[in-house]
Amino acid sequence: MLFPKKVKYRKSHTMRRNPKRDMVASRGIEIAFGSHGLKATTHARLRSNQIESARKVISRTLGRGGKLWIRIFPDKPFTKKPPEVKLGKGKGDPVGYEVEVWPGRILFEVDGVADVLATKTLISAAKKLPLKARVVSRVAH
Repeated sequence: MLFPKKVKYRKSHTMRRNPKRDMVASRGIEIAFGSHGLKATTHARLRSNQIESARKVISRTLGRGGKLWIRIFPDKPFTKKPPEVKLGKGKGDPVGYEVEVWPGRILFEVDGVADVLATKTLISAAKKLPLKARVVSRVAH
C-alpha cells in the first residue's frame, strides 16, 4: 500500500469547505503519460487501500503488455478513535493515509493495450473506488 516515508506532522487538520461552491481540480486534469485515463467526476477521500485495490484490478487485467501510471498519492494522515470510546478526550490516533480528490483529477493512466481493453480495465477499477469516474482518452493531434 502507498504511504509516505515521513510526514512533518502526525495529524492533519480537516479541510474546511463551502458546500455551496463546487470545487474542481486545477492540477493533474489532463492525460500526461498514457493513452487512456480514469478521471474523477465527484469529490472523495481515497484511502491507500482503495487505491491499491484499484491498482491490483488494473495490473491483473492489463497483463505484461500494458503500462500503468498512478497519478495520486495518499500523503495526508487520517485518524480514528477506538470503538466504544466516549466523546471528548482529544483527537484519535492516526490509522492510515488518504488523498483528497476533486472532480476533474486524473487518477490512473494506462498505455500499451487496445482501446477496448483499456476502457474495460479502467471501468472495473472505478468500481473499486468510492467516487464516480469516467474514462478519458488522449486526443490525437
